Formats: sequence, C-alpha cells, structure tokens
Amino acid sequence: MQVILLDKVVNLGTLGEIVKVKDGYARNFLIPSGRARRATAANKAEFEAKRVELEKAAAAKLAEMQAQGEKLGGTTVKLTQKAGVDGRLFGSVTNSDIAEELGKQGYKVAKSQVRLPNGPIKVVGDSIVSVALHTDVVVEITVTVYGETA
Repeated sequence: MQVILLDKVVNLGTLGEIVKVKDGYARNFLIPSGRARRATAANKAEFEAKRVELEKAAAAKLAEMQAQGEKLGGTTVKLTQKAGVDGRLFGSVTNSDIAEELGKQGYKVAKSQVRLPNGPIKVVGDSIVSVALHTDVVVEITVTVYGETA
C-alpha cells in the first residue's frame, strides 16, 4: 500500500514522502496514529494544499523539543531501590520509573521515550540513559540508583 507521510517516521521517510509499506503496518499503525494517509489522488491534492501548514507545525514541534532537550540534557535522576549487600537490586529500574521521576522534576517525558540500551537497570550506581524527545532529538541523562538494604 502506498501512503503519504504526515510526519517523520524513523527508517521510513520524512514529511510529504510517498512510500510503499505493507498493508498491515499502514492500517494498524501509520494511519490510526495520524502519521500517514492513503496515497489516493484526493489525499495527495489535500496534502499539497496543507503542506506549508504541516511543515510549519513540524518545525515548531522540533524547535520545542530541541529547547526541552537543552534543559533535559545532563540531568541526573536519583532513585532508591531495595538491594542486596553485593549491590544488585532485588527488582529493577525500568523506563517507567525513570519517566515518573522526570515528571516529578518537571519534565514531560513518556515512558516510551526513555531508552534503556542494556535493558532494565539491575545494579546500584550510575547509568547513562537516552531520552528520545523527537525523532531528531535524543539526549542523554544520568540515572543514579542508590541501594536500600532490606
């Protein structure tokens, strides 16, 4: 199925491109999430009429996320979890824990934006975590986990 992208999609294309994707990907993800429309003649004409408006909105969103990334970059998140004497956590620190703590610090970050490169954090200490605010804006933060003996 051919679709017109209404937003930048990683590993697929940018705003305004007409790309061929599998039917299920278009029907189940791209179209319902508002990232694409079917590439019919009517939709192509409608897109061309709104192209400037959509590009301005995308540029404004990117600028907003870059500003938020400037503030967020280098931030340290401190969490306390129960741990054994060897420094391993009984549970783990997940992306939702980090997103919740960032929310308490005043940043709007969804848990899906927090990227843990090595999976959940399972040891006491500092870890570097990336936060993808936008497809073009990825910042790194430090997560410090303190151990609490049970």
